[in-house]
Amino acid sequence: MENVATDENWKICFSQLAPGLVLFARQWTRSAADAEDVVQEAFVKFWRRNHDIGNRGLLYATVRSVALDLIRRDSRRARREATALSDADQSVLPAFDIEDDSQRALVAALDLLPGEQREVLVMKIWNELTFAEIAEAVGISQNTAASRYRYALAALKKTLPST
Repeated sequence: MENVATDENWKICFSQLAPGLVLFARQWTRSAADAEDVVQEAFVKFWRRNHDIGNRGLLYATVRSVALDLIRRDSRRARREATALSDADQSVLPAFDIEDDSQRALVAALDLLPGEQREVLVMKIWNELTFAEIAEAVGISQNTAASRYRYALAALKKTLPST
């Protein structure tokens, strides 16, 4: 019989982490709905493999893996459809809800960052992961994660107007 307390812990964990995971998944998906699907699929995979819910780095790695799988599936589909349609759009850009000019400027500055730096920045700032968790999720060293974060912050500082 399943442990009800464990199931309840997973539900609580999902409700707490899902918003940050969706934001993280949005880096690769074309829509919020796709990002939500990626997070749900990743969380189910994580849960079925009986991973520790406290291992956020591995959870983010699972989200990243599922999102990249989605991109590969979409790319294969787009290549197949490209034979019928000459100019199919295959680009995947991060999408953010923009409410004012300062957010618009931030989105523009984030778009200028290399994907590796943007990925680490989103995980660190918006999802509050440690460099160890980021390193595990992305498959890099902690020092590389910290360097990408510093480079991203330096680039944003140069790009964004001072207030």
